[in-house]
Amino acid sequence: MTFSIVARSTDGTALGVAVASKFLGAGAAVPAALADVGAVATQSYANLAYRPQALALLGTGVTATRTVQALIAGDDGPVGHRQVGVVGTHGDGATFTGEQCHPWAGGAAGDGYAIQGNMLAGPQVVADMQAAWLAGADQSRLQYRLVDALRAGDRAGGDRRGRQSAALLVVAKGMGYGGTSDVLADLRVDDHPDPVTELARLLELHTLYFERPDPDTLIPLTGAIAAEVWSRLAEAGHAGADLDEALASWAGIENLEERIVPGAIDPLVLAQLRSGGALPDRS
Repeated sequence: MTFSIVARSTDGTALGVAVASKFLGAGAAVPAALADVGAVATQSYANLAYRPQALALLGTGVTATRTVQALIAGDDGPVGHRQVGVVGTHGDGATFTGEQCHPWAGGAAGDGYAIQGNMLAGPQVVADMQAAWLAGADQSRLQYRLVDALRAGDRAGGDRRGRQSAALLVVAKGMGYGGTSDVLADLRVDDHPDPVTELARLLELHTLYFERPDPDTLIPLTGAIAAEVWSRLAEAGHAGADLDEALASWAGIENLEERIVPGAIDPLVLAQLRSGGALPDRS
């Protein structure tokens, strides 16, 4: 009843899960991840205890393959209906599909990823997800690579019963809000007619509001740019003796505080300031 991918970034710093299902709030049940440890997806007749158990095993250095074996061996429930995918900080991911999972059911795994699904439109769902994942090796942001793989599975037919929910969970050490959390992205679409598309839209908003700016794109707050920023801040009621403080005050109200860098301005922040804080047109 679900298709998912668990994976780590090419540089090994991020770990995450993307999942979609004809199931209310799949993001509340399927994924779990811990920075510098691993990620896990439990589905079909999901055993939610797999989540802390898998992370505990991975945290002691157990491989993904051995972790999956241990989860299945220690499960006194309907193992034939279980499905799970695991990835650690190094080596291959691992996936398991019980022989009694509703067809089509199966998975694929390789270096740094595991893909699995049950009650799917066919094997092309997993195959297309794998192809999309492998084709995205140049994508440095794990959250986008995961969603691209999920969209490939959705386009291939996904859950044969239809669509309802989707979720994304990505962790990386110190990369959460304000640098005080390891949760880089935690987005859920619990009940929607096109949840994977909606998840991709939310990820774009998450990038705007919560990703840190690319240092190479920052514009110095000098000359004409400084004058423009000062004028626009004054129009918005945020004039002050210090330009950096005025910009930071405005940005805090607009939820753009993660993109503020003293002495410079992020082009995305400048675009928002010029638009009066309106969200980008996505029509």
